[in-house]
Amino acid sequence: MNITRKILIFLFLFLSAEVTSWSQIDSTFKIFQFPADKIPRIDGNIDDWAMVPSTYIIGNEQLRDDNRKHLTLDTNNLNVKVRVGWVKGMNRLYFLYEAYDNYWDFSLPGLHHDIFEIVVDGDQSGGPLIEQFHPNPQLKNSWDAYFNFHGVQAQNYHIFTPALGEDWCLAWGSQPWIKELPWANAAYNYNFKPGEPGKLILEFYITPFDYAGPEGPVRAVESVLRENRNIGLCWAIIDFDDVNAKGNNGFWNLSDKHTMYGNASQLRTFKLMPLEPQFAKKIDAKWSFILLSMARREVSFQDESTGNITSWKWDFGDGKFSTEQNPIHKYENAGRYVVILNIEGPDGKSQRAKVWDVAVK
Repeated sequence: MNITRKILIFLFLFLSAEVTSWSQIDSTFKIFQFPADKIPRIDGNIDDWAMVPSTYIIGNEQLRDDNRKHLTLDTNNLNVKVRVGWVKGMNRLYFLYEAYDNYWDFSLPGLHHDIFEIVVDGDQSGGPLIEQFHPNPQLKNSWDAYFNFHGVQAQNYHIFTPALGEDWCLAWGSQPWIKELPWANAAYNYNFKPGEPGKLILEFYITPFDYAGPEGPVRAVESVLRENRNIGLCWAIIDFDDVNAKGNNGFWNLSDKHTMYGNASQLRTFKLMPLEPQFAKKIDAKWSFILLSMARREVSFQDESTGNITSWKWDFGDGKFSTEQNPIHKYENAGRYVVILNIEGPDGKSQRAKVWDVAVK
């Protein structure tokens, strides 16, 4: 075998290994569901997160340095773990970011700063989300693209770790209001100074939006978070290790696509999980309703109970009943009704009554 052929084989094997090592794993990460009576406080204290199983932790092994300065993450230099949570009925994503860094860079007020960068696409609509990536070449890097396009359907947060004398993050787009209460909140816990090593605890929540414009929340549409639904989510840790250096020491990305910061199609898939068994009732009656026709006093009832259920009994409050799971009922007279759902199963019984929620005229 001549030397030229050996070199070609070596290059082929090297490039193949490089591509393989950077191929994105087709996997889904989990978002922990907090019980409604255990919503985490945004105070920088990790006690609220003790209930979250270790299987929800996303750590160093999932990160890749987009700058190719490091083949693997040296945990003596940077060591991170992230947990994500949600609460059923609330369109918020809760985060706990824990990181050790041997050099925290946060003395300057600009983007030369250790950053935890989050990108979220609540409805997985995908596609570019910053003005530089606008599909119309004439609009790239334009003010029209910035105000009508940037961050509208998916949002990017440059979170300063830690923030010192500045807002906790740059909401990268034309809608800085999304980083304010009640749509977001953050708290830090650390005891180091710029340039020192130490551990940082960052606790925060954000609200993903299907539409978020520069005009503010008046026209905004929150992403509806539902159990077992997938969302697009990703993050990167931008690590600076020298306040005088022009560039960073690593861009550690959860995606294998560097441009995930501006393209929601390159985010990872996260699933909004149901309650873990130890926090869920074995059987729990729940229901909702839709008024189909006020003129006919026709109401559709929807069972939303959880558990192994074998029978349903509806009391519509007007002397009539049903054993269907999702009945449609027509009231003969106007009124405000107390409606009761009773369910049974191998694990017991449960009842849910709603007083005067159902009203027809």
